[in-house]
Amino acid sequence: MSLKKIRAHVYVKGKVQGVYFRQNMRNVARKYNVHGWVRNLKDGRVEAVLEGDEDAVHQVIEWCHIGPSGARVDDVDVMYEEYRGEFNSFEILY
Repeated sequence: MSLKKIRAHVYVKGKVQGVYFRQNMRNVARKYNVHGWVRNLKDGRVEAVLEGDEDAVHQVIEWCHIGPSGARVDDVDVMYEEYRGEFNSFEILY
């Protein structure tokens, strides 16, 4: 189990809006104690920033490849950034 803290900036492409993707992602992130945010983009993608223990962040990213029932994930683009520790929870941005 890794205790290393990481930050990932994630873009999810596919049928990911209107299928409760953000709400489900918030539940998954909170389950793994990952902090950050998720939001819909005007181009139909979902964007998220995840911070937490390396293993936990990777669990949430793995979930992004599947998403909730009703979603169709075509691509997940992940960029790792320097960990900042700037979040106290995981929220949906509107």
